[in-house]
This record gives sequence, C-alpha cells and structure tokens, in this order.
Amino acid sequence: MPFTFVKMHGLGNDYVYADGFSQSFADPAKLAIEVSHRNLGIGGDGLILALPPEAGVDADARMRMFNADGSEGEMCGNGVRCVCKLVVDHQLGAGHTNNPLRIQTGRGVLKLKYEIGADGKVAQVRVDMSPPILDPAKVPALTAKMRPTGQAQTFVVEAPGNGRAYEATLVSMGNPHAVIYVPEVSEKTRVQLLEDGKALEFHPAFPRRINVHFVQVLARDEVRVLHWERGSGPTLACGTGTCAVAVAGMLTGRTGPAVTAHLPGGDLRIEWSGNPADSVFMTGPATEAFTGVWPA
Repeated sequence: MPFTFVKMHGLGNDYVYADGFSQSFADPAKLAIEVSHRNLGIGGDGLILALPPEAGVDADARMRMFNADGSEGEMCGNGVRCVCKLVVDHQLGAGHTNNPLRIQTGRGVLKLKYEIGADGKVAQVRVDMSPPILDPAKVPALTAKMRPTGQAQTFVVEAPGNGRAYEATLVSMGNPHAVIYVPEVSEKTRVQLLEDGKALEFHPAFPRRINVHFVQVLARDEVRVLHWERGSGPTLACGTGTCAVAVAGMLTGRTGPAVTAHLPGGDLRIEWSGNPADSVFMTGPATEAFTGVWPA
C-alpha cells in the first residue's frame, strides 16, 4: 500500500518518518532499504516509524528506527527529537499536546521537553536520554578481543585489514558507541574514518556492531566530532553518539559536565554530571524538510 511520509532531519541526520498511528507497515526493514536509497528512493539515513505505545506502557508514542541497510536500531537521538516534532506538529495520538512528551524507545520511555518556534511548530527539543551504560559486557563489547589501556572504559581496537590501532572509549546510550580521540578533525581524519569505519563497526569485539566517533577536544566545554553510524555509514550528526562523546570526555577527564559538540550538520548541547546513575541530557533542533506519498 502507498503511505504518506514526512522527511525530517536533526542537524542533517535525515530519516524518512511515517505515521504508524493511522498506517501499517508489513515489512519496515525492507521498506527502509528502499526509501533510504539516495538515488532510487526518497533518500535518508533510514526509516523511523511513530507508533502507538505498546500495551501497558505509559507513553504518548513509540519510536522504531531502521537503518539504511534495514537493520533495526535501539535508539536514535536525532530521530527521537524528530519523532517528538512529528507527533506534536502532526497531532498524532491522544497525548500529542503533552509537554514533556513521553516516547517509548528501545532504551525505554524517554521524556522530551520541547519549545515552540515562531511558526507555531516544534523547533528545539531537550531529551532526557537516561543514564549511560558503562559495563562493557552491556555495551556490548567482548573485552577479550581488545587490549585494556588502564584508562576508564578504554581499550585498544585494531581495524581489521590495515593494522591501524585505535584507543576507543566504549559507552552505550541504548546503542553501542566507540569514542576515539584524534589530534585534529581534518580532511585526513574524514578519509581515515571512511577507510576504517566499516571495519571497526564489524569488529569481532562488538557482537551487535558499533557506532564510531572521531573526536577533537577544543576546550573543556567544546568538541568537534565525525560520525560513522552502524548500518548507515558517515552521517552529518548522531545524537546518541554525541551523548557518548560527552560521557567519554567526563570519564577520561578531557571535558566537563556541559559540552557543545560541533558536528558536520550543526551543534548539539550535552549535559552529564559524571554520576553513572544520572541521566544525560541532549538539546538540539528538529526540522521538517518536506512531505510526500511513497507509491506501492
């Protein structure tokens, strides 16, 4: 069946969004591959469905996200901000006027406090991303396949195929992240990420694959980041990854409790106290690009 969609992005991390309150999707994984194609489809980093919450879950909506290769991800920070905008602006479900909005994800139910812009629509969203997951076994990562460095959460990982080794700080925000610090984010760094991103994503130490982030520290409260997202490759922004970067910075003593992250698509603001029991908070925009109908 044809379905209506909304193309949205958070700092250029773009997905095809669909209303699952009034439409059904028999095979969203296959559909994600089709619609994400930059030449033959709508184009995007994947497909995200806004659905009614599951029975017994106290939430206003549920998010399911599928990467461009059809694999289903647990969470997407930029995606969940856009789901908030989709639910509120397009009036999906009975709870669309609630603020904060509660969205069920693979990480649990998250609270999203949104701001309305001059056009009467959601412009900015602050997300309670829940506490980070720091146990390597729950990231998940197989520490026996890496070398410890003696620094918190940090292991030496070799990129298969070229012999380059990276010190990666491992954090989960409901999905797995490897944070790698570099002297400078430059064109050379971008090329290196393109060369090694996929090899690190599929490294045998990571049973559910991993997202990779190259980070340059500019100041205690400022970083520059490049992203390789599991199932999608290089993206202009990664919300959960930027949260992981802020957590890794605190754990390794590189950054403080509030960080502005400069991503290829724009800036995100991340806050974390450093207490493992405390939530990470992410603030950033959500933007609607266009709407359309995908044919059968």
